[in-house]
Amino acid sequence: MSIKLDHHHRLTAQRLFSHPLCHNIQWHDVCSLLARFGEVHETHRGNWAVTVEGETVSFGSTRTRDLTEDQVIKVRHFLRTLGLTKEHVRAA
Repeated sequence: MSIKLDHHHRLTAQRLFSHPLCHNIQWHDVCSLLARFGEVHETHRGNWAVTVEGETVSFGSTRTRDLTEDQVIKVRHFLRTLGLTKEHVRAA
């Protein structure tokens, strides 16, 4: 599967996959990246969720501006299931 990201999405993905873990990744940037793959919406409980091919994944509370460590890891795993990896982002 070929995944093409614009410059802004590529930078966000690089920050998500960075090691050591980046602590100031904003929800607004991540939602923009996730919207590239599916429909992003806020649930009635204040969580961000993305629906791809009929399957919905929730990433937890968005009451803060930045993602928590657990949320960054969950987004990383989700992106990997879509075929986006650190190596893919670096090569783009």
